[in-house]
This record gives sequence, structure tokens and C-alpha cells, in this order.
Amino acid sequence: KIFQAVVSCIGSDGTIYIIPKSFETALNKLMAEIQNAFRGLGLLIPYCWKKGEACVVRGSDTLWYRAKIVEVSGSTLQVQYVDHGYIESIPQCHLYPTTFYTGIPPFCIPCQLYKTLPIGNFWQQDAVDYLQELLKNEEVEIHVEELPDKPWGKLSISLYFGGMSLSSFMAYQKYCVAEDCQDIQKLGIFEGDLSPSYLLQPLPVPGEIFPVTVTHLVSPKELYICLDSSANLTKCSATERAASHDSESLNKALKWCNKIVKTLPHLTNFKKELPCLAEYVDGLWYRAKLLSITQLVPVQILVQFVDYGTYLVAPTSRLRHIPCHLLKYPVQAVRVLLAGFRPASDDKNVERIPYSPEWSLKALWTMMDCVEGKHLSASILTVSPEVTISLYGDDKNLVHLKLIEMGLAELDE
Repeated sequence: KIFQAVVSCIGSDGTIYIIPKSFETALNKLMAEIQNAFRGLGLLIPYCWKKGEACVVRGSDTLWYRAKIVEVSGSTLQVQYVDHGYIESIPQCHLYPTTFYTGIPPFCIPCQLYKTLPIGNFWQQDAVDYLQELLKNEEVEIHVEELPDKPWGKLSISLYFGGMSLSSFMAYQKYCVAEDCQDIQKLGIFEGDLSPSYLLQPLPVPGEIFPVTVTHLVSPKELYICLDSSANLTKCSATERAASHDSESLNKALKWCNKIVKTLPHLTNFKKELPCLAEYVDGLWYRAKLLSITQLVPVQILVQFVDYGTYLVAPTSRLRHIPCHLLKYPVQAVRVLLAGFRPASDDKNVERIPYSPEWSLKALWTMMDCVEGKHLSASILTVSPEVTISLYGDDKNLVHLKLIEMGLAELDE
């Protein structure tokens, strides 16, 4: 069985506690019932607590949770939150004995990684801390491998985050030995000698109008677009729905990669067009490809962020190997040329685009105003030798008409 779940906590022994996504509605309903039933303080009179006894406990967020007594020691009790897994030491005044909700099974499931042996036969504290930092409150994919021998024992699972196997990743980090390590190759971390490449984005058929966003302008005529995944998908073609699904999955996978990026090795191969991860100015890492070495001492590399079209000159410290599973998502940004206009022959503006001097900077800024943050649509005219489109603004008019009105461009039939 395969299902999505949220990791609620990691036990001190490395037990992974998960709450299946399908349980969330029922758990929220139970929590609401408990809040309505218990509104005051905990039990303030003396009470003889017993190990294993059911209770409700007031958490640090002032909400009441189902719990059970794990250990009794003086005025402080060790309790386990039965629907979340974590264990805490709580003063008696924050607990209340009850049998109200004992007939409802716990919503969290204790799990262990299938055929995975921690170094030293138990999970070391640094490994537990790492698992907690990596997984807590995150949504993951669970593959059930073996059921527990006894009721409420640990479920043996394979856990995948952002397309990566947790067992393989922890084995790569030297925290454990995974018996089935064929997945380690899928991490793609060791593939320095191969020359992988990105998949291209499938495009709608010529003539069909589809929603787009502009991610980067090279000149008023040359830009990068993405199929707009935020548009109403019920009216979209299969190509656009697929692009939307790819975009969501890619964003999730990149979020995970940003969490583990320090474990990925730096690039040692600087072949042109080589896929990699690169750190942008916002401190986050994105998919990129190498274009050229711009400086030798110190080494500076020109890269392009393939899902946006933007460029950056970066030192090697801001480039890392890309895990192979990130290559299965098509490139999100598509380079296109706009049809129907050309630079104005009588444009008197002196400031020109250095790499495209036929255009004035004013034309570039005007086009930027026309497309930035706007709901745009496009229609493909040709795909060869280059993708050429008509681009329409919010008002359904061609965006380049504004440039023609201002004398910054002229019609090109």
C-alpha cells in the first residue's frame, strides 16, 4: 500500500511517527470535540497516576490532546501524545484522567525503515536530530513493506521525500546501512562522469490560445514564458494540466532539495549545458545549466536557471550536483520570439540594450511594464526554426501595440 502522510515526530529511538493524510479530517474533528469537552485547568486535587493510564494533556499551545502515562516520577509525569507520538514530561496540573476517547484508535502510526540497520545497531542522537530536522511536519510518501508482528508494533516502511528514498539518503550520509541500496544510484549524487540533460516542455498545438506568465525578458522581442499553472485548469488542455502537475511536483522536490543541499557535492565537471543546482540571490537553490566560464581566477561561471530563463554569474561554491530525479521534470521556461513587430527605425532614444543594440532600453522597460504581473495569453505561430508566438495582454490585445503607439517599435507583417 502506498499513501501520503505527515511526519508528526521522530522518537528518541528513531521511530518515525506518521499521520496518514486520509486521517486528517477525523483527527481534526476529534480535536474539536476534546476542546469543547475540556475547557478548564487540569486535575488540581491529588491523584494516583498509573503507567499506561489514559488521559488528556494540555499542550504548550494550550490545546488539549489525548495521551497516556509512560512513566510516573513524583509531581512530574512522562506522557505520550497518542495521536502525534511525541513524549514529554508534564506537571500533574496539566493532565486530566479520562476514558472518554479510549475506544478511538491512535491516529499516528509508529514506523521503522524497512531493511535499514543504523550504525551501532541503534539510531545515534545526531541521526535522530537530523531526521527530526528533515522530516518533522513534512508531507512524505509511504510504501508499506511489512506489517508489525504484534498489534501497535512498528510498521516497516520505505519512505520517500521529494522523490528520494530516506533509507538510501541516510545510508549515503553514513547514518545507517540499507540492505536494498539499489535506490542509492537514483540519488544521482555520484554521477559526475555522466552527461544528463533536461527534458523539454511539451507545447500546446499552434493556433490554440493558452495562459502564460513571462519569467524573463531578453529584449522586447525575445523572452521566456511558462505555461500558467494558476489559471483555471478545468478549461485547460491536457498539455497545460500536465505542465501544472509537473510544476507542483517540481516545486515540492526543490523544497526538499533546499533542505538537504549542503549534503550534495560541489560541481567538479564544468561541461557546457551540464545540469546542476545553483544558488540564486534569494538564498534558495534552483535547477540550472552551465553556459560558460567567465573568469578563471577566481572561477566564475555563467549559468541559466532553466525554469525561469534568468542568468547569473556564480562562483563554484554556489553550484552543486543535481539529484537525478530532478531531471525527470520538463524545463518550465520556454524561449520564444514575439511576432508582428520590429525595432522602430526612427527610435531616437540613445540608451540601447548592450547585447541587442537594435532596441532601446525604453522599449525594454515599456515591454516589461506590459507583461510583469499580468494575466497573459499566447498562441503559437511556428515552432521551427524558433518558437514564435503572439502574446496578448489582460485586455486581449497584442502586448506590442503599446510599443508601436509610443514609436518604440513598428509593425512587421
